[in-house]
Amino acid sequence: MKITLDKDWHHLAVEASIDLLGSDLQKGLTREEALRRLNRFGHNTLTMKPRQDAWIRFLLQFHQPLIYILIAAGVITTALQEWVDSGVIFGVVLVNALISFIQESKAEHALAALADTMVAEATVLRQAEKKRIPSPDLVPGDIVLLYAGDKVPADMRLLHCRDLQVDESALTGESLPVEKDAESLGLDTVLVERRNMAYGSSMVTYGLGTGIVTATGDFTEVGHISQLISSAQDLATPLTRKITHFSKILLYTILLLAAFTVAVGMMRGQSLFYMFMAAVALAVGAIPEGLPAAVTITLAIGVSRMAKRRVIIRKLPAVETLGSTTVICSDKTGTLTENQMTVQAILAGEIHYEVSGAGYTPLGRIVRQDGADDVSMVELNQCLRAGILCNDSMLREDDGNWLVQGDPTEGALLTAAIKGGFDQKEVEREYPRLDSVPFESQRQYMATLHDGGDGRPRLVYIKGAVEQILAKCSKNINSGGTGARISFDKIHQDVSDMAVRGLRVLAFAFKELPAETIGIKHDDVNTGFTFLGLQGMIDPPRAKAVTAVKICRKAGISIKMITGDHPATAGAIAGQIGLYGGDVDKTGKGTVLTGGDLEKMSDEELISVAEQTIVFARATPLQKIRLVKALQAGGHVVAMTGDGVNDAPALKQADIGVAMGITGTDVSKEAADMVLTDDNFSSIEAAVEEGRGVFDNLTKFIVWTLPTNLGEGLVILVAILLGVTLPILPVQILWINMTTAGFLGLMLAFEPREPGIMQRLPRNPDTPILTRELITRIILVGNLLLIGSFGLFKWEIAAGASIEYARTVAVNVFVIMELFYLFNCRSLSKSILQLGIFTNMWVFGGVSVMLLLQIIYTYLPLMNRLFHSVAIGIDSWGRILLAGLTAYVIVEVEKTINARKLPPLSSGSISK
Repeated sequence: MKITLDKDWHHLAVEASIDLLGSDLQKGLTREEALRRLNRFGHNTLTMKPRQDAWIRFLLQFHQPLIYILIAAGVITTALQEWVDSGVIFGVVLVNALISFIQESKAEHALAALADTMVAEATVLRQAEKKRIPSPDLVPGDIVLLYAGDKVPADMRLLHCRDLQVDESALTGESLPVEKDAESLGLDTVLVERRNMAYGSSMVTYGLGTGIVTATGDFTEVGHISQLISSAQDLATPLTRKITHFSKILLYTILLLAAFTVAVGMMRGQSLFYMFMAAVALAVGAIPEGLPAAVTITLAIGVSRMAKRRVIIRKLPAVETLGSTTVICSDKTGTLTENQMTVQAILAGEIHYEVSGAGYTPLGRIVRQDGADDVSMVELNQCLRAGILCNDSMLREDDGNWLVQGDPTEGALLTAAIKGGFDQKEVEREYPRLDSVPFESQRQYMATLHDGGDGRPRLVYIKGAVEQILAKCSKNINSGGTGARISFDKIHQDVSDMAVRGLRVLAFAFKELPAETIGIKHDDVNTGFTFLGLQGMIDPPRAKAVTAVKICRKAGISIKMITGDHPATAGAIAGQIGLYGGDVDKTGKGTVLTGGDLEKMSDEELISVAEQTIVFARATPLQKIRLVKALQAGGHVVAMTGDGVNDAPALKQADIGVAMGITGTDVSKEAADMVLTDDNFSSIEAAVEEGRGVFDNLTKFIVWTLPTNLGEGLVILVAILLGVTLPILPVQILWINMTTAGFLGLMLAFEPREPGIMQRLPRNPDTPILTRELITRIILVGNLLLIGSFGLFKWEIAAGASIEYARTVAVNVFVIMELFYLFNCRSLSKSILQLGIFTNMWVFGGVSVMLLLQIIYTYLPLMNRLFHSVAIGIDSWGRILLAGLTAYVIVEVEKTINARKLPPLSSGSISK
């Protein structure tokens, strides 16, 4: 049939919309029809805005201040007919552009691949079966089921709603979620008031609903009014911005020094040709040509290392910020714990039971506290049956592993019931479900309506937070299955006893409704229930999380737990994990603040409370944001974990939002800076560790490369001021800079994390890249290079050597001293013996290649012609190696002296 999408869907009735789109509310589309429509209407994606052509992106690599100087130098040497020099200069510029272009392309491809891995999914009805399919595969006429936390995958006419609320702020600017229904609206109803429509890119924040897709891709409202946000991230980070700023300062400095050089030379009566060559030498010597490529490659290696440790970086600035994190606010369930809930205690009919076994594997027994098997009692059976019926999940076995398809808490209830002798499918057949009130965080309960069979009253089972369920109960079940007086104080005491053990406690109740009842709403489940009992379960701490918490505490990072659990449960788990430190026992004795406590505090009071408190229970989304803001107001850099819709605002507010890759909703992933693919807290610690390592390696490269440029610039300036021959030529400087940067300096990017990196205080993000001690070292090594190269150049001249011979010695002095200095820079504070000589074999590979290149440079006739070098004798090599070794020893002595001045294990701090 012919499908027309240009309709006023909000004005049409539900049945008319389904007919016009040729679909079926009960069955949805067939696979064949869905494929035909996919071919006709295309994938449900917005058309990507045209990317810049590759040749334009390549030309943009030359659009950098320091590259301008090199190009100018190449033009000048060409004009002076110094063809070799100009050829090498232009070759260096071209190689630099190629490296940057290739790395940029790789970054774009990596980000695009990341976007592909995080494509949202949608639940659809196809051939009468519910399926999760990628959102791009949706077609007009698909029947889509919407749940809280979902991103609406396309424009759709709503067919059925249950308390459905949708955040449409991205489309309409409406700040509050919009309540939805399926009733037809007037023809002239404006888009912002179309309550029976759900639009692509909006977020379901509450309730559930069913809709039929009316438009996909570019035909959606979002496609009409907005451009697709490119998947490419802004690669500018605080570090790279600092480097850009440094480059501009260096540009002006080089131009001034070059002008000064020419002026001094002219005053001395030097030829204009000679002075231009000197200015070119100074310019190319002062430019750290390898720095941009090194920064890009080091960041790329860091992101790659994080990916191997189950961390996906969505926003690259997070790599640097991670190194400065002072507080991690973590959810409990699934992050600090295993997310393998296990029922360990049951209260039914005022009798306590213990449940053996662990995880979802249904192996274990239910025994009374006196040790006798007793699973035939009515109270216990009712409580276990409620756990099966008031349940949307399912257990399944996969290659010997029992997994829960659905909520972990519900999986634990199913496992406990099976241990008690029940069969889920058999119970569900005996008491078929007729309707349900889904669990929502604001109400803290779930209820289901069941057919009692043979004309008996309908049964309503309810489970949820103890406070919510007890408020609905008027009696307690007894051994005959009927009602008895309920003792609220006794139940609250039982709950507290379970919570002290770290158990999460759910309450269960039931009531009867008339046999003609076909549905239930919230008003139907407010009163009249009979209390069935409690089931206490635990999500055991992850062993890796316990270790990670210890490491973070040593690193000066405070861990705070923010959970929706019972305060006693939260405190017990915090104690077991070690959040309170070594002074608190495993019962978790420590201050636990609840959402109610936070509600009474002003923002000013919360700043000091947030600093001092470790565990926050029953916290609302607004309170999570207030906590993050309070910590930030106290000078902290905050990382926040989350997986639900309610966590998204706090994830956005935090300096680093951390979403869960497995359990996380689309909303939380979009709000986050990084995603944990294993939902494990230890991965956060690993990311912080890698972030610190990345920044360390970038700093090491900068500290290694800048003395070379300083030394080369000083050699040229001193030669000009003294009126002597240049010890090194521009083409030779380029050889030094490009070969050493590629084969020596870049090897620092592969440097493993130093021992004790997580025993430092977090780095203040406002601290300059180079501290006073590191600037002193750069100046020291720059002057050592000046003394070594200039001194041996004059030594060879005095010994009767030719200018070419002396220059070849000077070039090799630079390379060999840089080679020795590379081993100094493998750690900025430790000796190589403390670090481990062979912990980075890439360094030895780079050193071997560099030595081979220097032999080729010195002895190969072709290189002699290109770079004005000549063969040198063994005695000259001896002096060169002595210069390199001397520089290494001096720097090691300087490191030792500075290390004694610095506080132990300190790399900066954040004001608190």
